Amino acid sequence: MTNPPAKGDGVPAEEPAPTAGGDNGLTVPPAEQFEAAMEDEAAEQAVAVEETAAVTRRKPWILRAAIYLTTANQVMVTVYSLILAAVVGAILIIVSDPYVRSTWGYFFSQPGDALSASWDAVATAYGALFRGAVVDPDKLNRWFYGMADLDAVLRPIATTFNYSAPLIFTGMAVALAFRSGLFNIGAQGQAVVGAIGAAIVGFSFTGLPTIVHLPLTLLGGLVGGAIWGAIPGVLKALTGAHEVIISIMLNYIGGYLLLWVISTKFVHSPDRTDAISKPASESALFPSLFGAGLPANWGIVLAVVVAAGMSWFLARSSLGFRFRTVGANPAAAKTAGMGVAGTYATAMAFGGGLAGLGGATILLGSTSHALTPSVAGTIGFDGITVALLGRAKPLGVVFSALLFGAMQAGASTMQTVAQIPVDMVTVLQAVIVIFIAAPALVKGIFHLREAKVSGQELSMAKGW
Repeated sequence: MTNPPAKGDGVPAEEPAPTAGGDNGLTVPPAEQFEAAMEDEAAEQAVAVEETAAVTRRKPWILRAAIYLTTANQVMVTVYSLILAAVVGAILIIVSDPYVRSTWGYFFSQPGDALSASWDAVATAYGALFRGAVVDPDKLNRWFYGMADLDAVLRPIATTFNYSAPLIFTGMAVALAFRSGLFNIGAQGQAVVGAIGAAIVGFSFTGLPTIVHLPLTLLGGLVGGAIWGAIPGVLKALTGAHEVIISIMLNYIGGYLLLWVISTKFVHSPDRTDAISKPASESALFPSLFGAGLPANWGIVLAVVVAAGMSWFLARSSLGFRFRTVGANPAAAKTAGMGVAGTYATAMAFGGGLAGLGGATILLGSTSHALTPSVAGTIGFDGITVALLGRAKPLGVVFSALLFGAMQAGASTMQTVAQIPVDMVTVLQAVIVIFIAAPALVKGIFHLREAKVSGQELSMAKGW
């Protein structure tokens, strides 16, 4: 009987399988490790989604709807945050009305008076807000019977569009930074510098057709904002300086730069003694959207188109993938060979360009079409709340900007009709952000179920 040959007697020993970093000298490149890990994670998520979908398909549609409405997903947390903000606003309206407060003094003897007065006060305030932001049903009815002009019907929604267009740009500027793992709190300064660039291009050229002059003016705003946004991005990439601190300081510098630019002989209007620049030429302005007598212009169309392009850019382009990967996990992105520092600088420059477009849109949509010390208002800071409410997604930013624009447009009507200060709108916006930033609070109030975590959750700036 023959014994089996031992190892080394002509039979090769079994070689160990190659491993990443093993003793046999065979290593898997880091990029392939990262791709393999991403593929495994994607496969696991696909299996989980398919299993969940299979279970869900077996349930009646009304039960599926009930499950969705009682789950703490992003959409429902946002919806319930808006509801809670409306409730808080209603309480403030009731408390601030002397007559309504007096009816609550004898609530236990005549509860109907307090409830009726409270309902009337809240309904009047929110009704006026709606009529000033969307449409006035009375004017719509009169126009239907030929007793009112169409301009009167369209003015509320036109005003909302005029407020919303720059908010979409600054909201996307902040959202893009969020998706890249950064906090662009400098959108205010970027919008100011963008307005400066747009104004200079707007009044420096005469005789150009609108099809040439308007894009040049917008390009001036985009370049100005991009340069201002690139400063904190480059400093972070080269020195590790925190973008929040740098961009906050640049907001102040941008504001004082605006004052200096307006005071120069080249920019200041020779016909005025107050702080105002030369107006942009007629050929540099947006065409009116609904007619010359209404404030809405094609800036809102441009904003929506840019938002749609940004959605495609983040989801489909290689640079957008790099932004999202660095924002989700910079260490893994670096392992895969992505330049994290360069991505930070590029993302801040892109965001600054978007905010600069917002500043240009404000300038071209104002009544004077000129620079003033308060030309940008608080549009950059409002963009932060818009990005938060929109979950840093372009479509969400558009809807949240329309909501905030509607609130600003209807504030004056609410003050005139219901004697509610316009500051109430600011309070409502702040309350919305508070609930958005505290989803656990919303979940506890409405007893929502825990939502499944997916790979598409919002990646906020690290450390903030």
